[in-house]
Amino acid sequence: MQRVTNCILEDKEKGQVLMLKKPRRGWYVAPGGKMESGEYVKQSASREFFEETGLTVNNPELRGVFTFVMKEGKDVVQEWMMFTFYADQYSGDLLEESPEGELEWVPFHEVLKKPMAEGDRKYFEHILKSDDQVYGTFMYTTDFQLIDVVLDPASPS
Repeated sequence: MQRVTNCILEDKEKGQVLMLKKPRRGWYVAPGGKMESGEYVKQSASREFFEETGLTVNNPELRGVFTFVMKEGKDVVQEWMMFTFYADQYSGDLLEESPEGELEWVPFHEVLKKPMAEGDRKYFEHILKSDDQVYGTFMYTTDFQLIDVVLDPASPS
């Protein structure tokens, strides 16, 4: 099972969240990527965030652990786990060009309006509105249509 990490960085002073627009679908994500062998999750999240943004996140906190299941009919064709961190402090200079897509500081109130996978929208909503950790499973078709989602606790309203 593949393991990935990412980190949602919020600049509270400016009221913005750093997002990465991926070129394949034009969807916005939190910067992150695959864990390397022997790496622990916080180390991976910090490394991946730095590689994709040029910024060092200070004191990232684990806020979500998710299982993603891709199904073709009734068959599971892919499954991975994602560990999502949150930070509101950082240092460094933002890359002018990320190797993974376009970096953009998005106003806080616009984050959930950006094009993204529907499951991502659900965990972004929870993490940006609550300090509580969230756990969940997202089931998708192979063309990223959300089939089902279970979050514990459910997203705050």
